[in-house]
Amino acid sequence: MENSKKTRLFNNILSVVLGVLCVVWLYPVILIFFNSFKAERAISTSRVFDLPTAESFVGFQNYIYGVTSMDFLKSFWYSLFISVSSVLLILLCCSMCAWYITRVKGKLSSGMYYLCAFSMVVPFQMVMFTLAKTADTLKLNNPYNICIIYLGFGAGLAVFMFTGFMKSMPLEIEEAAMIDGCNPLQIFFKVVCPILKPTMISTAILETMWVWNDYLLPTLVLDIKKYRTIPMAIQYFRGSYGKVEMAPMMACIMITVLPVIIMYLFCQKYIIEGVVAGAVKG
Repeated sequence: MENSKKTRLFNNILSVVLGVLCVVWLYPVILIFFNSFKAERAISTSRVFDLPTAESFVGFQNYIYGVTSMDFLKSFWYSLFISVSSVLLILLCCSMCAWYITRVKGKLSSGMYYLCAFSMVVPFQMVMFTLAKTADTLKLNNPYNICIIYLGFGAGLAVFMFTGFMKSMPLEIEEAAMIDGCNPLQIFFKVVCPILKPTMISTAILETMWVWNDYLLPTLVLDIKKYRTIPMAIQYFRGSYGKVEMAPMMACIMITVLPVIIMYLFCQKYIIEGVVAGAVKG
């Protein structure tokens, strides 16, 4: 009975602490949300933390102005295309690579796995100047080829998660499909991929959040004057006379953040399932 009370007390304290941490993490988003509905003159050092009033509230005026003035739809298309193409390429190539690593035992497969794992600990700043030069040389400096660069940087986490999950998959299922006449591609797409669904979804969510919000890599690789993703467009947002207008900028930030938040809320259970399956099993 006494242990039960201690456990209940510990859970209550833990809930309070985690609740406070959630508020701390959400506070910047809430602050941007409220300021996105305020007039530009109301956003200053002394009034930025105030709630919108009848005098400062402008409705969706900032959202309309931000979307129309910064060519938001074009930047949205670039971000969407880069995110979708990069994530699909990462899922396809890395799941195949992980399948090869787990099913073909040898020095080559082991070396590939350790190289992918090692890539996760290499700071991006160490390779960014060489990367920019290589991207220019290989003509990867456009929204339609940058997915190849994202494949290289996203392969470490994806291969690690897929490999961890595939080690727990029984080999007998694939052997039975082979006996039924399936070739390797049919085995992978008809047998392995459906089993990989939880890890596929969790990896896709994590990689999407990374690519969608990434600012540094597109800025280094893409031509800023021709191609701008949403984070780049927000960074270079300027109003009349080159002045940074904070209210429309915050409205554009909310439009950028909202899809990722909604995606995460609907798919968070798959993230937990996929991470646990990829990191614990096997």
